[in-house]
Amino acid sequence: MNLIPHKPTLFKKSNVSAICAGVLLCLSSAIFTSTPASANTEELKGVKGEITRQQKNLSHQQKELDKLQKQLKSDELAIANTSKSLAQTRTSLKRSKANLKAYDEQHRELMAKTQSQAEALQKLVKSYYMMQTNAKIESFLSHESTQEKDRISQYYQHLAKQRAAIISELQQSNIQLEKKNQQLVAEQQQIESLLDQQTQQLTKRRSSQANRKTTVAKIKKGIAGDSAYLNELKRNESRLKAEIAKAAKRNSVPMDGLAKHKGKLPWPVKGRILHYYGTKQSGQMNWKGLVINAKYEQPVKAVYPGTVVFADYLRGYGLVLLLDHGKGDMTLYGYNQVLTKKEGDKVTAGETIALAGDTGGQSRPSVYFELRRNSRTQNPRSWLTRH
Repeated sequence: MNLIPHKPTLFKKSNVSAICAGVLLCLSSAIFTSTPASANTEELKGVKGEITRQQKNLSHQQKELDKLQKQLKSDELAIANTSKSLAQTRTSLKRSKANLKAYDEQHRELMAKTQSQAEALQKLVKSYYMMQTNAKIESFLSHESTQEKDRISQYYQHLAKQRAAIISELQQSNIQLEKKNQQLVAEQQQIESLLDQQTQQLTKRRSSQANRKTTVAKIKKGIAGDSAYLNELKRNESRLKAEIAKAAKRNSVPMDGLAKHKGKLPWPVKGRILHYYGTKQSGQMNWKGLVINAKYEQPVKAVYPGTVVFADYLRGYGLVLLLDHGKGDMTLYGYNQVLTKKEGDKVTAGETIALAGDTGGQSRPSVYFELRRNSRTQNPRSWLTRH
């Protein structure tokens, strides 16, 4: 896990005590020498002054580091929000294009229908004209009653009016569809503009985040050692355990757990394993889960049905989503770029719950996956299908 130390061991009281012990050693050494008391006093003041100066320097560096870590979190959350909006905009754009395609099909059908009706009306008018002409000629030769002739005439007039009404309605529909087309085109242009704007914003924020990571790395290199990194990992794990405990206390999920599905669970994401469960992370600290390589914004899927009991940013793990599967069984998904579910949501196996990323200060997009039973971590590979 590419974590950024927060409170290095250099700030521990034990280290300060060590420095003070050195001062006392210098003082005791000075007592048993022939150096004048005034010289001892000046030497003691000098040592104390150096201690104070170093403590102030370290305190300043720690404040700067904390400030940059907060900025890193802010940048990562901003990128996550932008990515989420970007995904929503892409969905809207896709929907608009589908609507335009449907309109084109409707428009072609309408035009064909209008043409057909117009031709039918033309034939009707022609037939009606010829019948009227023939009727005038036959009226001199025929003994049909005037009433019968009027009936036929009214019949054809009715048909003509009906056809005209249909054509009028189709013309009105055509006008409405054309108006809708203009609205959809305008909508698509607006979405494309927004998509371009958000892409630029996302690129800018990623660049800003990279600059922040570089600065944090420089400060970390100046004040952090292996022990400080190890302590930060321990603190991160403690924060994680605390959040899991609080989530378990807040929620009670009546589900059957994972016991019957050992070795059958699907993988949360397809990718190469970067870090295995139980392997060394730093010092005596081992990995409590799997780190799986992933593509940026690759869908992360739930391995089993459950309820979201935690969905937030957690230092060292980035954007984290925790699923409760019942009977003390939980799965955790970290380093995400976007969380697509919120606390309280019910999810099914294989459902997308997040998009992979590099939050938490990671150097590459990946997914951190943990499986816990009654708060104790398990080797996820024993529960997942053979990779």
